[in-house]
Amino acid sequence: MATAIVIGGGFGGMASALRLRAKGYNVTIIDQCERLGGRAQQYVIDGFVFDAGPTVVTAPFLFEELFLLFNKQLSDYIDLVPVEPWYRFVYPDGSFFDYGGTIEDTLAKIGEIEPADKDGYLALLKQSESIFDVGFTQLSSTPFHQVSTMLAQVPALLRLKCYRTVWQMVCAYLKNDKLRQAFSIQPLLVGGNPFATTSIYSLIHFLERKWGVHFAMGGTGAIVDGLHKLMQEEGIEIQLDTRVTGLTMNGKTIESVETDQGSLHGDKIVSNIDPKFLYRHLIDDNAQALGAKLKTKHASLSMGLFVLYFGTTKQYEDVVHHTIWLGKRYKTLLADIFDNKVLANDFSLYLHRPTATDPSMAPEGCDSFYVLAPVPNQLSGIDWSDEQEGYADKIIDALERTIMPQLSEHVVHRLIKTPRDFEIDYSSVEGSGFSIAPTFQQSAWFRYHNLGEGPENLYLCGAGTHPGAGLPGVLSSAKVVDELIPQATG
Repeated sequence: MATAIVIGGGFGGMASALRLRAKGYNVTIIDQCERLGGRAQQYVIDGFVFDAGPTVVTAPFLFEELFLLFNKQLSDYIDLVPVEPWYRFVYPDGSFFDYGGTIEDTLAKIGEIEPADKDGYLALLKQSESIFDVGFTQLSSTPFHQVSTMLAQVPALLRLKCYRTVWQMVCAYLKNDKLRQAFSIQPLLVGGNPFATTSIYSLIHFLERKWGVHFAMGGTGAIVDGLHKLMQEEGIEIQLDTRVTGLTMNGKTIESVETDQGSLHGDKIVSNIDPKFLYRHLIDDNAQALGAKLKTKHASLSMGLFVLYFGTTKQYEDVVHHTIWLGKRYKTLLADIFDNKVLANDFSLYLHRPTATDPSMAPEGCDSFYVLAPVPNQLSGIDWSDEQEGYADKIIDALERTIMPQLSEHVVHRLIKTPRDFEIDYSSVEGSGFSIAPTFQQSAWFRYHNLGEGPENLYLCGAGTHPGAGLPGVLSSAKVVDELIPQATG
């Protein structure tokens, strides 16, 4: 039987492994972590459950497809439930904007802030849908390794004005600064600066509107567990706590994957690791195409992430499931993070309270939290061993002064992850949170190709490849790999 090895057990890798198994391949998936999931690890401490990575599910059909490959139902493995509001935006003046529900709900909330922007929102939503119809429906699972594919899309991209940034597009429709911030924040969920990210990524807005925002009971770790169980049932070999050390070439093909546990042969090799790491450390230069070398040398990286996990010995029932806590600065703060690469004294935060939906993720009468702050990646030279505790203290203090009174008195089991941890734990180059940044010059054909750029039996999926980061992006990248790899023979 033809064999396939998947390097990296993130969602793109797991989806690729399942799709190849459905095509008849004998599949082995390898990951350096102690459990599958890639960045979607899960920590359990004294009854507090903390999701380490993605927490928002916006296209559940992409998970459903993986179970249907084997005539099984996602609902038998994972309990996905809708979340409302999708997000609460909290502003420095204490006001807030709840986003989610029906269009009428959203218009009513917009009217409370700026009635004149209601018509603009409807026009923005229509534009987002137009971009979605091209960028997601038509192109998210289309291979883009040929420049002719990209050139064929230029007229549509120009017609949709995708040369604009997300910020420029939002400002064309909305006048109120609070609403402009709320509807331009989405690129940060996939590693991009709204002031530099192509408005192709504004399709995220319609994607949320089309399927809503969901949460898996038990956390994102429950999705990983469900996929793990499916893979075991279908005979996929899973090797954890295994680090890949190199790829051995035989002519123009990869003959074997070398690991710290031994050597593995595969007819097809799928990489779900950071492509910059792959080409920089695992493939000899003379086996790489020029395009891979240029991207590895010049591609700009996403920002880093500072993630603080903590439990509380009381419940904060006024805090919704997903909160975007906005600081006083927006554009200049993002410039400090992405361009100046300095750790500012202020921040904006994403606060996740899963116990708002699933109380079992903390002991009775308690809450579990995850708070994420975009920060510079490791190119900043920040020494996180000196900075991390003080930065966490500032975040706790800011939340305590605004939406979580007496927080410092109730915090337990504080755990911190910095860009340095991303670099070590996930082989993420320079500790970037989402691989390369989603700029126009690093999208579609300009992004790392899903068809390996050099070795003939190499394929790539995951955040650094087409179509991009985020759960819908990495799951769609596995669909591209599926398009590229033929049915197994023999």
